[in-house]
Amino acid sequence: METTKRKLRVTGTAVFDGDLAQKGYALNKMCFSFNDAANRQAFAADEAGYCQRYGLNAEQYAAVRERNVLGLLAAGGNVYYLAKFAGILGLDVQDLGALQTGMSKEAFKQMLLEAGK
Repeated sequence: METTKRKLRVTGTAVFDGDLAQKGYALNKMCFSFNDAANRQAFAADEAGYCQRYGLNAEQYAAVRERNVLGLLAAGGNVYYLAKFAGILGLDVQDLGALQTGMSKEAFKQMLLEAGK
């Protein structure tokens, strides 16, 4: 039996595949570090130095600086790790989903409720 692999493309979103995972390794590693309160404080005290310590590339650093969540996703960020960074900004995973889909947070939440029925 032959199997084929289909890629689902969602307009306006980056597909998190192996290439994007490699591209985003440093960014995701940095975001994972935010599990520790001391690291969140270190980031707040010196964002540039903290990003440099993790080896973020120019695209990733610009997206961090600009608080551009969609840019972070395009730069290899995984939504589950980016949730740690979003928490620093006062955002939650539903905020990230709303940003990805171009919806308001309330519309995104309603869509989730309807999909769960």
